[in-house]
Amino acid sequence: MPKLYMNQIQWKHWPMTVGVTSKGLRILEFRSVEEISAREQRREPGLDVVLDKEAAAPYLQQLKEYFEGSRKVFDLSLDLNGTAFQRRVWEFLLKIPYGKVACYQEAAAAAGNIKAVRAAGMANNRNPVSVVVPCHRVVGKNGALVGYGGGLDMKEALLSLEGISVNNGRIMEDSAWMTSR
Repeated sequence: MPKLYMNQIQWKHWPMTVGVTSKGLRILEFRSVEEISAREQRREPGLDVVLDKEAAAPYLQQLKEYFEGSRKVFDLSLDLNGTAFQRRVWEFLLKIPYGKVACYQEAAAAAGNIKAVRAAGMANNRNPVSVVVPCHRVVGKNGALVGYGGGLDMKEALLSLEGISVNNGRIMEDSAWMTSR
């Protein structure tokens, strides 16, 4: 029977749940353990969900370092499940450096179809390991903070943590962009 080891920490006022398998980090969401556990058991009825601080400890340590500002790159095994297009978008997200942003059109192009901007947005939305696969670093082509599963206030908080200024819901400085504008 497959196992999912879970634990939860708090960042600011948001609960953050980590789910780990024998292959690596499968879940990092700003939702409660109970909510995610119920959802995952519906998706995979034979899944054994276990609260386990030790299994999640290395992942939680790196997240703690990130939130304290001492970690800019994660060194974690990932266990991502998604379509081929979603995985290509997530691979692009992993290439966006700390403190930089890219737009959905760039994500679509990196996934092989520059016209699939909405599909890239949905792949971003379906990212199962936020923060580590930094979907918060993707914004509208005009710099607007559009869409984020945890809410735009959380997206702005994560970008601010990385030193990116947001003004009226928009990235204003050219230096924040991954590519030259």
